[in-house]
Amino acid sequence: MMLTLVLFACSTEDNEVAVGKRTTMQVNEEYNAGTIVKGEEIRAVFTVKNTGDSPLVISDVRPSCSCTVADKPKKPIAPGQSTEIVAKVSTDNASPGKEIKKTVTLMTNTKDSPKVLFIKAKIK
Repeated sequence: MMLTLVLFACSTEDNEVAVGKRTTMQVNEEYNAGTIVKGEEIRAVFTVKNTGDSPLVISDVRPSCSCTVADKPKKPIAPGQSTEIVAKVSTDNASPGKEIKKTVTLMTNTKDSPKVLFIKAKIK
């Protein structure tokens, strides 16, 4: 009986989100930091907007490597609302003269999940 309840709804502080409800989102998929000096930290900001009718749940944010760190939103994003996902990339081990391309993968309750976001830079 308890298992059935868990499958149908997850409760957060102010929001109740039905599991299985799909929504849509809009996000800038690429952040180009331009040319940066080796050792500088890249701070990539991705704006995520819920364009659907159900709360947008970002269940996981997965960076492509240990040099990239990104936080996931703690609460669902209400329809029509936006949030920012900030990813930080360390360039300490990058090679000068090379381009770097890192990814951050969002796991969401959208049809096109997972969504891969790209961070690019040229190392000076």
